[in-house]
Amino acid sequence: MRRLLIATALLLAAPLVAAQAYKWTDANGTVHYSDAPPPQGTKYSKVTTTGTIEPLAEPTPSKPNETTSESKPAPAPSSLPMVDTPENRAKLCASLKSNLEALKSSGPIVMQQNGQQKLLDADQRQAQQSTAQSQYQQYCSGN
Repeated sequence: MRRLLIATALLLAAPLVAAQAYKWTDANGTVHYSDAPPPQGTKYSKVTTTGTIEPLAEPTPSKPNETTSESKPAPAPSSLPMVDTPENRAKLCASLKSNLEALKSSGPIVMQQNGQQKLLDADQRQAQQSTAQSQYQQYCSGN
């Protein structure tokens, strides 16, 4: 009886581990990933995902006043530069270490970019990994 309950629970949990996703490219060349099929008449491919996908924390700029060429809205209070305290440094190092572990794993990686989630390909993953590694060496080498 006990084995039957365990087997039933495992069978019910199996669909939660493997999910179906769809990948397609729109007319502008933007690649989309979704759990719902794309609009009718759009060529797409099915992608099977396993496990959970957790977004990476956004990387911090290597310099406090570093800006990008894109125009950005005024930063929210939570995205203002933080004071370099031991507590904040520890939080940054923990975040960088977590990101490095995720990037070195074989699972898919999703990042938030311009308000949209984007699945990283191998080249993007390698670039993010080297950026996170250099930031970790710069800020966390003494930890």
